[in-house]
Amino acid sequence: MPDPVVTRFAPSPTGFLHIGGARTALFNWLYARGRGGKFLLRIEDTDRERSTPEATEAILQGMAWLGLDHDGDVISQFARADRHAEVAHQLLADGKAYKCFSTQEEIAAFRESAKADGKSTLFCSPWRDADPATYPDAPYVIRIKAPQDGVTVIRDQVQGDVTIRNDQLDDMILLRSDGTPVYMLAVVVDDHDMAVTHVIRGDDHLNNAARQMMIYDAMGWSVPVWAHIPLIHGPDGKKLSKRHGALGAQEYQAMGYPASGMRNYLARLGWSHGDDEFFTDEQARNWFDLDGIGKSPARFDFKKLENLCGQHIAIMDDAALRHEIEAYLTAAGEPALTSEKADDLQAAMYCLKDRAKMFPELIEKAHFVLTDRPIELDQKAEKALRSVSDGILSELTPQLQNASWSREELEAVLNAFAAERDTKFGKLAGPLRAALAGRAVTPSVFDMMLVLGREESLARLNDAAEIVRSFTDT
Repeated sequence: MPDPVVTRFAPSPTGFLHIGGARTALFNWLYARGRGGKFLLRIEDTDRERSTPEATEAILQGMAWLGLDHDGDVISQFARADRHAEVAHQLLADGKAYKCFSTQEEIAAFRESAKADGKSTLFCSPWRDADPATYPDAPYVIRIKAPQDGVTVIRDQVQGDVTIRNDQLDDMILLRSDGTPVYMLAVVVDDHDMAVTHVIRGDDHLNNAARQMMIYDAMGWSVPVWAHIPLIHGPDGKKLSKRHGALGAQEYQAMGYPASGMRNYLARLGWSHGDDEFFTDEQARNWFDLDGIGKSPARFDFKKLENLCGQHIAIMDDAALRHEIEAYLTAAGEPALTSEKADDLQAAMYCLKDRAKMFPELIEKAHFVLTDRPIELDQKAEKALRSVSDGILSELTPQLQNASWSREELEAVLNAFAAERDTKFGKLAGPLRAALAGRAVTPSVFDMMLVLGREESLARLNDAAEIVRSFTDT
């Protein structure tokens, strides 16, 4: 039986959850969840000057919004510093690492001399094979003994086999002179202790894999499966940056993108399953595999993102959609809905979600049910009301008063009313939209009347008739 799949996401808490990091987390989550494995979260907070609790919280909130649940507790890399140092000292005791007393000035002088002579500036420490009896009473670092000949082959599931000559690898520092471990050591020790089987990360870490493999080999540990995924570029083909738009996952939540649509889009960004563009979470978990990841950088396309989000909004459960919209309003700093308005929104969802690509658009369509009398008219709605006489709205009210308030009955009454006046219902639709919503762009008149109910609909029509009368009086 093969070992159970264990993946991890290991961000540095120095800022928000970058959208590229969110995709890396998603790939790890999909790979583990699709195989009944574990998805772990490690915060790489060894950079104490730049790491902040606020950034850690932003990462956790971004992952929570995306629905990327992790197994077990969040692991702090900094809290495991003693374990990292223990491994360095074990390598030292085993003769696979050594104490290096070279100063920064000596290293800089070595490199300047090598550069002047046209030689490699890769530092070769004179302490690698020194007799311990010659050690000075001075600060030192612990360096690993890198292989000096042959090659290291990174067998990558995305990039293929990547070969690096070992004479291009230096004796990497494991412990600094103050006894603190370096990032390269901490990553390997943590991945080993967490039993990580697959390391799925950005291809900017590809060169790190060769250096990290030195530690795996020296400790006699199994090397995980590598999968280095291309970075995300903007529409112009350049590395994704602030000039292309939002970068943080929470920014996308605050802009009104649904999480399911963002998951779908990020999964499709650099990975493919045939020609499938739209798919559910379940399909993504079942389909996702490393061989579907391309080698070329993916380009972020906001139009594709919006189209996918619109499809996800259309199929979303109404109660779930209501919950996510309420979370969006909080993230966007907008006023929260009362429980009554949230109930009304959910009741209207069936006629709101089919064509909305983002939550602000859906909320705008929902204006008719979220607003209260007296209805404020926008410019186009006022123009629509000015096109009718107050008599039409006043005459329509008693006919609607006796209707059964079903769609069929309402359609029959309104179409008959239009026919009596030798016009088509389309001519009445604009003024009715204005009366019911104060907007020119709304769901259908029938849907609004059904959601609002008889009493509220008639009250709004009566208000509109009064407004039309005020137009004629001025």
